[in-house]
Amino acid sequence: MRTHYCADVNEQHIGETVTVAGWVASRRDHGGVIFIDLRDKDEVVQLVCDPADNAEAHKTAEEIRDQFVLIATGKIRARGEGLENPNLKTGKVEMVVDSLTIENRSKPMPFELNDEKVNEEIKLKYRYLELRTQKAYNTFKLRSKATIATRNALDELGFLEVETPILTKSTPEGARDYLVPSRVHGGEFYALPQSPQLFKQLLMVGGFDRYFQIAKCFRDEDLRADRQPEFTQIDVEMSFCDQEDVITVAEKLISDVFIKCGFDVPTKFNRMTHAEAMEKYGSDKPDMRYDLAMVDVLDIFERCDNEIFSSIAKMPKKNRIKALRVPKGDEIFSKRQMKGFEDYVRKFGAQGLGYFQMKEDGLKGPLTKFFTEDDIQAIIDRCGLEVGDAVFFGAGEKKLVWDYMGRFRIYLAETMDIIPEDRFEFLWVMDFPMFEVEDGKVKALHHPFTQPKSLDYDEIEEIESIAYDVVLNGTELGGGSIRIHKEDVQEEVFKLLGISEEEAQSKFGFLLDALKFGAPPHGGFALGLDRMIMIMTGASSIRDVIAFPKTQKAQCLLTQAPSEVDNEQLKELSIRLRQAAPTA
Repeated sequence: MRTHYCADVNEQHIGETVTVAGWVASRRDHGGVIFIDLRDKDEVVQLVCDPADNAEAHKTAEEIRDQFVLIATGKIRARGEGLENPNLKTGKVEMVVDSLTIENRSKPMPFELNDEKVNEEIKLKYRYLELRTQKAYNTFKLRSKATIATRNALDELGFLEVETPILTKSTPEGARDYLVPSRVHGGEFYALPQSPQLFKQLLMVGGFDRYFQIAKCFRDEDLRADRQPEFTQIDVEMSFCDQEDVITVAEKLISDVFIKCGFDVPTKFNRMTHAEAMEKYGSDKPDMRYDLAMVDVLDIFERCDNEIFSSIAKMPKKNRIKALRVPKGDEIFSKRQMKGFEDYVRKFGAQGLGYFQMKEDGLKGPLTKFFTEDDIQAIIDRCGLEVGDAVFFGAGEKKLVWDYMGRFRIYLAETMDIIPEDRFEFLWVMDFPMFEVEDGKVKALHHPFTQPKSLDYDEIEEIESIAYDVVLNGTELGGGSIRIHKEDVQEEVFKLLGISEEEAQSKFGFLLDALKFGAPPHGGFALGLDRMIMIMTGASSIRDVIAFPKTQKAQCLLTQAPSEVDNEQLKELSIRLRQAAPTA
């Protein structure tokens, strides 16, 4: 007799003798008759162990505890009137047990399954137990469906799946590399790839004009809710294409995956330039499920009698004064909350936070005394203020203002609880700056292989790249660019980044050499698979959608990795550990 899944047992089996297997979800003794909820990957079936039906099976049932593994055989019958469970697929039937085998026993559980209040460290230490929950199973069932849909969608578009190396060369790509020492080449190291970037470009040179890979990537960086030291990305590259070709493929892939996974999403996404995103939302990944857009009021504040604001406004290239209107904010927020908002933005470097309140008799607030009536009206018109609204002002250096006002926008939306949780809002952010300057050092905003629109410029930060990110509900889902395929352009970009010819040859020589052999124009994108599943499932962290994740300290509590290794292994790898300095 074949073993059935618990979920398969239904009214069609009434009167039949079947065998089921699974874990004990619960056991209840009702005056001699023992009821057992037996669950497998999909569902629960109720077992009835009555000594009048089978004394031996009932005796076995007396020993059973939660999470024991059982194999049960018995006859399926309809549940009594009023005893059906409409929440279960199997809720109209139950099994009268004839034979019951304890296949394996379980120690008492270290935590209650499905208890959301259990400490996360305990859950991660016993991750294999948390994976037994229906919630976890459904998450990884969805993840499997999404990866299959990804492969099918890209296969239909003519893409070829190619694996690239995990042990590779250390190259500067933004984060620290994870290094792997070589036993054969003492004192030398491999690096785990931060992405397949260089190899997929080499595949384009090799004539594989449509490549994809569901790739493992590794980055040694500070962790947070949407970062892990190892993560999975959907990596796509194509030749003889422009930006529109790449975006068309990306939109087709993303919409196909979401639709196959049961979500209703658009097949074309809205677009916004990087400059517009920063000016309106203070972020290059704005959440478009709600409005709260900022407007520029620099020119109005330049005319005010407040010396601090007017001096900031006199430098429009360097500084910003941004207004953020909150509809009905004056009616919603108390004076205490208004004070708390100023404390909030100060945490991110703000010197303060100005505000006005729109009353029946006009605009009120501590700043109004610095403005003429005409300029007060200009603020009302510019911000679109109505009675009951509040408007907040941030002033200072533009990157600082963008940052704290962008964070404040999100904080306000969360405080007012106006973020819809059942909606997907996709957005392309385009035309990223090619470079950023930090502490006088020029850095590539994406990576040094991104194609600049032009290298004619007055200031280096004005150079735009052919780069694009796809944003979903305020999370960067992925991004990409058209790549540099000409050697002279790549050399010029390296020069602007302060990378010498010798250093470029040492770190990227294999790519530079490849560009000399008829490299085609090419570009692509990568999507964070973990982030995508996190958003689909409504999880608060990508740890919830990775089977065996690390903590925020990059530790695996299940296996106790990282861990020390013995001296013989170190000796084989030509490594000697430096002794830590004694503590006082």
